[in-house]
Amino acid sequence: MSHKATVWAIQQRGLKPATKIVLWFLCDRHNPDFGCFPTQVRLADDAEMSVSALNNHLTRLEELRLIHRVRTHDPRTHKRKATRYILGFEDGFPPEPTPKTGDGIAGTEEEQNVDPTPDSGHGAISGFAAKPSPDFAQSHLRNQEINLVREPLREPVKEEEDAQAREVLSEEFFGELLKALGLDPNTSLPGWWQGGTAREHVRRWRDDLGLSEDRIIEVATETRNDHPSPPDGPKALDRFMERAAQREAQTATTNANSQKRKPKDTPQRSYGELAAFYADLVNSDRYLPASMIGNVMRDAMLSRGLVTPERLRQRGVR
Repeated sequence: MSHKATVWAIQQRGLKPATKIVLWFLCDRHNPDFGCFPTQVRLADDAEMSVSALNNHLTRLEELRLIHRVRTHDPRTHKRKATRYILGFEDGFPPEPTPKTGDGIAGTEEEQNVDPTPDSGHGAISGFAAKPSPDFAQSHLRNQEINLVREPLREPVKEEEDAQAREVLSEEFFGELLKALGLDPNTSLPGWWQGGTAREHVRRWRDDLGLSEDRIIEVATETRNDHPSPPDGPKALDRFMERAAQREAQTATTNANSQKRKPKDTPQRSYGELAAFYADLVNSDRYLPASMIGNVMRDAMLSRGLVTPERLRQRGVR
């Protein structure tokens, strides 16, 4: 997700509500490092509409020059690759065609205003602008075609990011997770699963949601029953991981309430300790799914004065 992209989408005015929703979800799938490559099925599911209706809105957004679609094919297999969406605020967005030529303006402002020389065949004579030579016109068009699209990055932007990502998660665990999702860690991975961004997202499941690495792999394996195809990035699994964390939290709460007195050498976490644990999570800036905390735990934290109603609202806990 790109915060810059979603803010830009919200700022666009004059769009029909459904069209703006499509633009927002498209921006939500934008990756600042790798670009924007969501499938139509993914976008249609996000926006809760049919693929045909989605295409109508995408066409409208392209007509309004808010997006630009780039379709490519694999040179080896000749199969169509994922469409890249270039958003209006990105550097690689193609320039608007001029009324006379249908070509966009190429080059920097300084290059556009430079005085042509007579030797080039397109200079000024006696105050009247001469027409450019055919060779110059063709060269002008070729330069535009080359620079229209910024190719997506297939590797992390910085080597340091990749090194830091490997410190966050072990190669063994991340490789097992990819295998559980139907991906081969030894081949070229889709852009959504490359670099430090994907690993950082998976780390949040472990450290912020409190899931063990074994449990994360179990949940990933379970998702294949209903979704045989590998997911479009770790974000697509957030809902499943949040539910797993919520189930574990509810189980811990139930066990705390029904647990009989245990010998001193096997201490159990009390209900008050659970409330303190969740209060610490609410009062911090760590990732917190609102559905993770139920009404009983919320009331327990409030009655003990561990959190304030205002802080709960800020963190999305109702």
